[in-house]
Amino acid sequence: MFNRFRPAALIAAAVAMTTIGLASPAAADDPVVAYNGVCGSGYGVVNFENVGTKGTVYVTYNNANGNNCAVTVRAGGGDRVWIAVGIKRTNDAPSEAVQEEDLFYSYAGPVYLHAAGQCIDWFGSIDGTNANRNETNCG
Repeated sequence: MFNRFRPAALIAAAVAMTTIGLASPAAADDPVVAYNGVCGSGYGVVNFENVGTKGTVYVTYNNANGNNCAVTVRAGGGDRVWIAVGIKRTNDAPSEAVQEEDLFYSYAGPVYLHAAGQCIDWFGSIDGTNANRNETNCG
């Protein structure tokens, strides 16, 4: 279930949030919820951003194959809510982002992107709360 980034408005909103400073800094904050390991064997967490208090979007990396993986993990449980995750190379067009979004109980993703040696932009959304980072993990 790896969809191309269908709603361009979602990426535009994520970029706008960064521009006007609404996204929370990753700083030294602890994740709201732990990484769930869904990217698979060989992937280690290299970055994260909390999605308000609703969960955390994680970026992982596999040194063996140069792939990044992103997943948005929801804190708590309950009914299904809209959860999204997306990732793209910073220099790629928004239409080239790999993303998944739908009504889920606990997480969206994993989505994978080969971007060894390139910066990436990534985002997560849970039930109307968004988080994103641009030009990260540039190595």
